[in-house]
Parts: sequence; structure tokens; C-alpha cells
Amino acid sequence: MTVLVAYNESPQGEAAMRAAVAEATRRKQELAVLVLTPQTGPKVPAALAHLLDTVPGSVTVAPIVFRAEHADVADAIVDQAEAVSADLVVIGSRKHSSVGKFLVGSTTQRVLLDSPAPVLVVKAGYA
Repeated sequence: MTVLVAYNESPQGEAAMRAAVAEATRRKQELAVLVLTPQTGPKVPAALAHLLDTVPGSVTVAPIVFRAEHADVADAIVDQAEAVSADLVVIGSRKHSSVGKFLVGSTTQRVLLDSPAPVLVVKAGYA
């Protein structure tokens, strides 16, 4: 039983992490973290390390996984959800214009449609 969070260093990523920690705590489940920024060094990003320091001791944190450099973001999230048998996927979202959604596509929409588990979408204002 796992809560998967898709994290990137942004207000939306931080909000998603906070929501995922709250859900993992409430559900008494493991927390799995997928860092959406491909790994450039051996260390966990400082902002993520700070957030991980706030995770309650009752929550087990799985080893951090980084998205492969050429992997599509939505595919990476869905693949990781399947790999960890996630019970919940938590992602951050920001507002896009209608034209932006049409031209670029929506990662959030693709994850919502393709995820093997329920998806919690969190905006940056989540406290």
C-alpha cells in the first residue's frame, strides 16, 4: 500500500508533497517519491530533502526515484504508479490557458486518464 507523489521543485510540487505526506499519514501507507526532474547528481535536491525532513516518523519513505531524462512526464508517473502498486497518485497542477492545453497537451489529464490508481490533483495553494 503506497501513496506516490510526483514531485518537482515548484510551488505545485511542494503542495503535492505536503498533500501526499498527509495522505500517507492518514492512510498509514508508505510514501513513494518520483522526482520529475531528471537526476543530475548523486544527491536529493535540497528543497526535497527539506520536505522529507518534515515527514512524520510513522511514515516509511521508499527510496527516491528520478524520471529518466528522455521519458515523458505523464508516462513516467503512470509507469511508477504501476511499479509501486500505488493506491493513490498525488500530482501538482498549475493553470494553463485553453490554447496552452491544446498545443502542449495536459500531463495532468493524461495521468488522470491512464493512472492505475485514483489521482489527487493539488494546486499550489495547498497548505
